[in-house]
Amino acid sequence: MERKTFDETMADQLNAIFAATKEITFSKNTASIIVGGRRRLEKLVGERKIRATKQDERQIGKWLCNASDVLRNAVNPMYKKTRK
Repeated sequence: MERKTFDETMADQLNAIFAATKEITFSKNTASIIVGGRRRLEKLVGERKIRATKQDERQIGKWLCNASDVLRNAVNPMYKKTRK
């Protein structure tokens, strides 16, 4: 039996995380923190990179963002730009 490399093992773990979270949703606030901001989240939803639905069709309805999509587009907080 062949031994997997570190990269293959990490890729398998990431795929397992994405598969486990495909039925879970995040709120708009939580998703925006993970992807790096509200504007970026809205841009990703507009580009259909993140699936999002509203509970109600009202203007102020709660957003439900697919957790797997959000995690795929997550930003590393260490590289986040700070405003001056």
